[in-house]
Amino acid sequence: MSFDPGMLHNNGHTAYANGSGPGIRETGVVEKLLTSYGFIQCSERQARLFFHCSQYNGNLQELKIGDDVEFEVSSDRRTGKPIAVKLLKIKPEVLPEERISGQVVSSIPLHLDGKSAPGQVPTGSVCYERNGEVFYLTYTPDDVEGNIHLDTGDKVSFYMETNKHTGAVSARNIQLVKKKQMRCQGVVCATKEAFGFIERADVVKEIFFHYSEFKGDLEALQAGDDVEFTIKDRNGKEVATDVRLLPQGTVIFEDISIEQFEGTVVKVIPKVPTKNQNDPLPGRVSVRMGFNDKELPFGEKDTKTKVTLLEGDHIQFNISTDRRDKLERATNIEILPDTFKFTKENREMDMLSAQRNHAVRIKKLPKGTVSFHIQSEQRFVGVVEKEVVGNTAKNISPTKGKEKESEEGVIAYEDCGVKLTVPYHAKDLEGGSHPQVGDKVEFSINEVKRTGQQSAVSIRVLNRNASGAKRLHGFVAALKDNFGFIETANHDQEVFFHYSEMCGDLDNLDLGDTVEYNLSKGKGNKVSAEKVTKVSADVGGTVMTGKVIRPIRSVDPSQTEYQGLVEFSEEGWCHIMTTHLNSLFVERGSKMQNYPFGIMSMANKSDCLQKGEQVKFQVCTITQTGQKMACNVVPQRRAMVECVKDQFGFITYEVGDSKKLFFHVKEVQDGLELQTGDEVEFSVVLNQRTGKCSACNVRRVSEGPKPVATPRPDRLVNRLKSITLDDASAPRLVIVRQPRGPDNSKGFNVERKTRQPGVID
Repeated sequence: MSFDPGMLHNNGHTAYANGSGPGIRETGVVEKLLTSYGFIQCSERQARLFFHCSQYNGNLQELKIGDDVEFEVSSDRRTGKPIAVKLLKIKPEVLPEERISGQVVSSIPLHLDGKSAPGQVPTGSVCYERNGEVFYLTYTPDDVEGNIHLDTGDKVSFYMETNKHTGAVSARNIQLVKKKQMRCQGVVCATKEAFGFIERADVVKEIFFHYSEFKGDLEALQAGDDVEFTIKDRNGKEVATDVRLLPQGTVIFEDISIEQFEGTVVKVIPKVPTKNQNDPLPGRVSVRMGFNDKELPFGEKDTKTKVTLLEGDHIQFNISTDRRDKLERATNIEILPDTFKFTKENREMDMLSAQRNHAVRIKKLPKGTVSFHIQSEQRFVGVVEKEVVGNTAKNISPTKGKEKESEEGVIAYEDCGVKLTVPYHAKDLEGGSHPQVGDKVEFSINEVKRTGQQSAVSIRVLNRNASGAKRLHGFVAALKDNFGFIETANHDQEVFFHYSEMCGDLDNLDLGDTVEYNLSKGKGNKVSAEKVTKVSADVGGTVMTGKVIRPIRSVDPSQTEYQGLVEFSEEGWCHIMTTHLNSLFVERGSKMQNYPFGIMSMANKSDCLQKGEQVKFQVCTITQTGQKMACNVVPQRRAMVECVKDQFGFITYEVGDSKKLFFHVKEVQDGLELQTGDEVEFSVVLNQRTGKCSACNVRRVSEGPKPVATPRPDRLVNRLKSITLDDASAPRLVIVRQPRGPDNSKGFNVERKTRQPGVID
């Protein structure tokens, strides 16, 4: 197509497309651009206009497809068709973009071979929330950064983009923020005393888990079990949580080929590993596959033959492919019969002696055929005289096998009336329980053939020594995710304990429960509680009145005693004596007026008592020790509201160095609005970070006096009496019409009135 620029007549031409007049500018997008002409897609209407490059006002080299332009509409004299003239490129307004956080609600579908589904443009969708409303946007694989595949539920961030032609909004520059938390599978590969490790099925990696995260019968858990779990990040390390058993055979790490291959051993597994030996598959076999030779690794578990392998042996095997990293190795290795014909070896059967001759090929016998020990069939009963000291066998890390072995323990027993002793090691214990001094145990005696040395094996604890192992009492002061703290019976310290040491149903354990436990020392001589058992406590039904004569140390850090002390008031004691407890006054007298209390003694554990406060409480007696202490302590506090601001207020109550106690309106019970002068009851809590106290659980007891309206001053009343309205020159207020309310329209109907002289409108 040829075009003559001289055929354009903008001045005096009346044939404008779409009724546009001269000087009216439109906007559009360059849709097509050739050497001397192009086409524009109009933005305001559905039209596609031709333009000649001579009509562009600017550097033609900078004009590109997709650029926004402004133009006027004229018509071609020869054809009469509308065309664009006087083109001017519009600089796009660069607005600051904000990344939006959202979630993948529909991932891009994939075909079985990993490619996009044919016959359609692959799209997915993401959603985000704004002001309580959820919006959905589409995206394509080109909009995802990093060339990764997004799954439904993944957390992402993105920008919004609007299509210039269709106005459709989509997501672009999508970045993955967090993958959806998925359940993983694996196999338990190691079990320790309180934790274990799982070999993951998705990656070649092991992951730690604590026994408290296992949901099932812990006694039945053993190495080789198939499990599923959730991965969480704790202290910068991945750990397995919510571990559950799977049916045996669910988790498969590798695929073994049905076809058998023949090859040659080119490298054997060394009998004595070197210091730098970290390869779990040190052996190598060579196999001819197609026209190329290929080497495959193998380990000790891959040899099926009972004869020692040597370099050059002719073997047959299967190929195992790991599903996680696609690593191939040789497995089910067997020596072919023709191997000995090629090597011309003589097979002999003889006892190994201490000569310089050495065995070349060793045949593996069934386990237990050769024994260097003699174990007695008779079972003995004895008492532990000395415990095992040092690392137990179950606690030794595989990477620290060269550490010093634990010191052996000693068991005393009688045989035919003769008192004897025999040593024992932690590895010979059964049931996972470690005996303590004084425990009664049952065992067998193992004797070494060469030296005659004896030791106790297959040791099982029969009875714990109640007198030797002192049981302590305390109260549950804190419960966390996997552990808690026990406040001692003397209220002098708090002791750590793990949930795995809890004997009984953990779900029935609550804050304030009385427990008994043993003390044990771990790494770094840190003291912790073990064998924690919930016990019952006898709580008296009588409510007594007293006064705090010493607070808890957390309230007054300057005092040396941890526990607080409550003192009976004489009036409260006499009332009890005359009503119910006549004999109790004779037994206790005036000497038993003071009772200790701790954090667990409080009815509200977060409440902090000040010295001199009046309280009501009950007397608690621990069944096992007979110790008596105050419990269910409730402070008797009443004060007046001094002032109330917007969201907070102050109570006239002296605490610390301040005579005003702060409270927030959220702490007022029943949602009441307090006024100045109201009488309230409340609790006091201490902020450990700031060291300041505030009121909580504020309850109104009685309302204060209502404010009385102040009368007008006499000067204002006298002035109003002196004003006269008879003066004609004085301004007057005339009501033209009464005000009207809304009439269900979008606004008010305002009637314009003509201002009249002397009338204020």
